[in-house]
Amino acid sequence: MDQFAIDASHFGILAAFYYYGYSGMQIPVAILLDRFGARYIVFMSAMFCGIATLMFTYTDNFYLAALSRFLIGACSATGFLGISKVVSEWFPKDQYTRMIGFSFTLGLMGAIYGGKPIGLLIENHEWQSVALTLGVVSIIIGFAAYLALRSPQNTKVMASDEQCKMGNLKSILTSRLIWYLALSNFLMVGSLEGFADVWGVAYLTTAYNLNKGDAAGIISFIFFGMLFGGPLLALVSRKLGNYTVIAMCGLGMALAFTLLLMSKTYNTLALSCLFFFVGITCCYQVMVFAVSSELVATKNLGIAVAFLNSINMLGGSFFHTSIGKILDLSWSGALDKNGVKLYDLYAYQYALSAIPICACLGSIIVLVISMKAKKTNQKIVGYTNSHCWSVK
Repeated sequence: MDQFAIDASHFGILAAFYYYGYSGMQIPVAILLDRFGARYIVFMSAMFCGIATLMFTYTDNFYLAALSRFLIGACSATGFLGISKVVSEWFPKDQYTRMIGFSFTLGLMGAIYGGKPIGLLIENHEWQSVALTLGVVSIIIGFAAYLALRSPQNTKVMASDEQCKMGNLKSILTSRLIWYLALSNFLMVGSLEGFADVWGVAYLTTAYNLNKGDAAGIISFIFFGMLFGGPLLALVSRKLGNYTVIAMCGLGMALAFTLLLMSKTYNTLALSCLFFFVGITCCYQVMVFAVSSELVATKNLGIAVAFLNSINMLGGSFFHTSIGKILDLSWSGALDKNGVKLYDLYAYQYALSAIPICACLGSIIVLVISMKAKKTNQKIVGYTNSHCWSVK
């Protein structure tokens, strides 16, 4: 906010542009990966992501910074989908879940590194220097992907298959149950994308007078929780079912954030345990993808996952923007020495209360989906060798 001389609303908008790019490119990237293969798409995405990072680092123009964030998000859309593509091409079907889980763990390690370690680097070096390094690393990853990635020779895409995928995309987009599932995912993403990603550090530094490095270190327990949450929720879902587990995660999230916002005393252990629990509940997203596999035919699961992931990331932009707007509405009028708005604890508590409220709403929607799915008990989108078909 200091670099661009902006308030919380504009900061939320700037952060949201990443999610606009990420969510908007989910389905196009899924189609491009099928058409051109992972090698070229991952290479181009990593290259442009690095260039956009460098552009964001050295600009003081808000609009150019927003464009950079958008490009970073658009290029980052290849991350999960690219991994899914490579794993599906090179590993047997019975190893798909294990390899995706391994990749998910590595991704979370990156998120953990982006917490306190990056915070400490920024405290000891200019943030532009840190961002420059990350941008260069992204470009190096792009070249490494181009040199290392290959596609099996039996992965040619027929024109009729592409036409069928477009027909199945239309069927997915017109399915009420898929939209309900996407909406619940949208509402429950606030704890991860809204709090852990952007506003959590600011809240902890305001509420408990922590420095940014310590605050980021405590919030990283959300990502540690996610390391264990996936396997744990998968185990519980065998007993209770996917729908029940997702609803329980939403209610658990709401309870955890209610306790957080009501707490007035600082306790490192209690906060770490609370955020670890929040991290476990954030793995409801894995269950959402599992539910989608129950609602669509296997050959259409890639497009369904891309669509759900797209709406999920739009939820991130929604929470960033909404929390920023509410902060400005609750602003007491205080300014720092540079004329940037300062927000008190009440403003943060009021703004972040959107997270538990939306999580409860998401849980209710999941229970509605469960009842409707039991009544229909059919796949929404199917596929045969000769033609596409859909069931509403």
